[in-house]
Amino acid sequence: MNPESTTPASSESFPRHSARTRRFTAGAPRLFSISGDGSRVLYVRSNSGTDAVGRLWCTDVNSGQETLIADPTALHEGEEELSVEERARRERMREGNAGIVGYSVDDEFSIGTFTLSGGLYVIDLNNGGPVREINALGPVIDPRMSPDGAHIGYAAQGALRVVGSDGSDDRALVTGRNDNEFAGLVDFAAAEELERSRGFWWSPDSTQLLVERVDESAVQQWWIANPVSPEQQPNVVRYPSAGTTNATVSLVLASLDGSLTQVQWDNIGFEYLVDVAWTEGHDPLILVSTRDQTHMQVLSINRATGETRLETQWHDPQWIDAAPGATTWLPDGRLLTLRADRESDTYRLHAGDGWLSPAGLQIRDVVSVDESGIVVSSAPDPMSTTLVRIGLDGSTTPIGPSTGWIIGRSASGTTVISERQFATTKVSYRIERGEVSLPVTSHAERPGFTPKVEIIESGPNKVLTAVLFPTGHVPGSAKLPILMSPYGGPHFGVVVAAGASYGEEQWLADQGFVVVIADGRGTPGRGPAWDREIYRDLSTKVLEDQVSAVEAVAARWPDDVDTTRVGIRGWSFGGYLSALAVLRRPDVFHAAVAGAPVTEWRLYDTAYTERYLGNPTEDPAPYDYCSLSHLAGELTRPLMFIHGLTDDNVVVAHTLALSGALTVAGKPHSVLPLSGVTHMTPQEEVAENKLLLELDFLRNALNP
Repeated sequence: MNPESTTPASSESFPRHSARTRRFTAGAPRLFSISGDGSRVLYVRSNSGTDAVGRLWCTDVNSGQETLIADPTALHEGEEELSVEERARRERMREGNAGIVGYSVDDEFSIGTFTLSGGLYVIDLNNGGPVREINALGPVIDPRMSPDGAHIGYAAQGALRVVGSDGSDDRALVTGRNDNEFAGLVDFAAAEELERSRGFWWSPDSTQLLVERVDESAVQQWWIANPVSPEQQPNVVRYPSAGTTNATVSLVLASLDGSLTQVQWDNIGFEYLVDVAWTEGHDPLILVSTRDQTHMQVLSINRATGETRLETQWHDPQWIDAAPGATTWLPDGRLLTLRADRESDTYRLHAGDGWLSPAGLQIRDVVSVDESGIVVSSAPDPMSTTLVRIGLDGSTTPIGPSTGWIIGRSASGTTVISERQFATTKVSYRIERGEVSLPVTSHAERPGFTPKVEIIESGPNKVLTAVLFPTGHVPGSAKLPILMSPYGGPHFGVVVAAGASYGEEQWLADQGFVVVIADGRGTPGRGPAWDREIYRDLSTKVLEDQVSAVEAVAARWPDDVDTTRVGIRGWSFGGYLSALAVLRRPDVFHAAVAGAPVTEWRLYDTAYTERYLGNPTEDPAPYDYCSLSHLAGELTRPLMFIHGLTDDNVVVAHTLALSGALTVAGKPHSVLPLSGVTHMTPQEEVAENKLLLELDFLRNALNP
């Protein structure tokens, strides 16, 4: 067994190598699941570091044997054909791979299901096959095996359908009640911003399904066109931008006999369905939130009547973060939730009437719950994640390494660990059970160099800042331009204890820059107070912390950096931050590349934007201040926009609106439109050349 393949193609450039390998993620195992007895582990992996086609594999924990159990290339010829709904679902999940991109199994790990090019497949897991296609009404989306393995639920043509795992009795259980209503798929707000990717859930006894209905009748229509193909009709998207109407979400309890029971809760006052949990021996739970996301309720559902009962609720004057997977019943009967403890400034597990996890231990996610306790992903510091088991008595036991970027899954005494460390680009995967430690093969390639990263703290807020010099740079030999490369927004940090995360930045540094990455206020890992520093203002403190990073680097390396040549680049929120930087602080930032930037916050979606800025129909001031078009007349620095024309998340209207305002103001700028590209850039040539064109622009702007 070869745990890791690392050989890069030495003749190609880093941009090409990164593009071919999907940023060095192709060929790595992912989507792990563990059997009920802990003896088998399923996962998806492609055949090489340049192969995007996921295949289903199984490792026998006792023998260490890896077995290929489903190969899409043997089941389907030619390019995959994906429905509009499936493409949208994958875009929400940031899923750019092909082949098997998801699967579901029964409780006994005896039978599994997946979809391929809209077809429905089942596999005998006990015997490593065979795989057979079921004649279901397609195109099939998100198939889910019933816990007993007898049925498969799936979404298709606007309905939630079920079919026997033997292919019998395919029928619709829940349908939409009008042309703009669908069942079994997740609504846009939940999928994009609440981290919920499912639209239906099986009961533990396999007799019922809890099904989401989504009515988009009142949601505004946007048309996303590909201008290079004017003969094609635009894609019609129901997009709930800030201040406009969301989809109406409801739930139905559907029995296999066809009976339907409407779930009753105040879905107007609590319009966001955040999460659903259905634990054996208990009624199902739903986690619902008010539109302003300051009030959360956990409700249990009476399976017979559909009536709901309030189990617990809590309030935060600013916002409550969604925590999918963290709300459930514990084995001892207490209700588990993940909340912000403002008194100790800690994200903590709450059980029953009090806190369960200790103050100071920042909980990022709940991984699993069983009789031994709750396995969580925690942040010992903002740069790291580790796995910790929280006992039902509140005790804490580390699992796996205590440093680095450690994520995983755990069940029935078996743990799968993905480990990234700061000093290497290697990402290792292993299965641990008792004294057994098995490597899981990864075919992912590596860049062929190891980034050299130094971490400093910047400014009075001690902003974590990563600094990368060109390989072989001799201190004091030259003053180099600074290139800031932030994300800088909520829920995503880029200064992490993982060498694999800095390949692109090291390559940029090797082109003659000092690359600086700063995770300022609002980025995760430090606690609720830090996160909420950006409340009602997504610009001022975020930008201040980038300025502090420039100043700190200049103070630390006065003979090596040139503060008269400071560029900034970023994508999405980082694109917004880049444009903001040259518009508001041209005294510090001298050129910017803004990739897929939000420029007008009223054009971004409800759930994200209103969480931080409020509702613009009630208070427009934060939107007026944080948006960028009113600053167009202030541009004095080179600014390049890059935007996918078919982006349905940050639509190209953001770039075009600001570009138009800049043109009216007589301000020169550049726009690089990416035809046929969404918010992701999986196309190899696009990903490669986008980076090269960025570099060319920055060199010209900062090295006159």
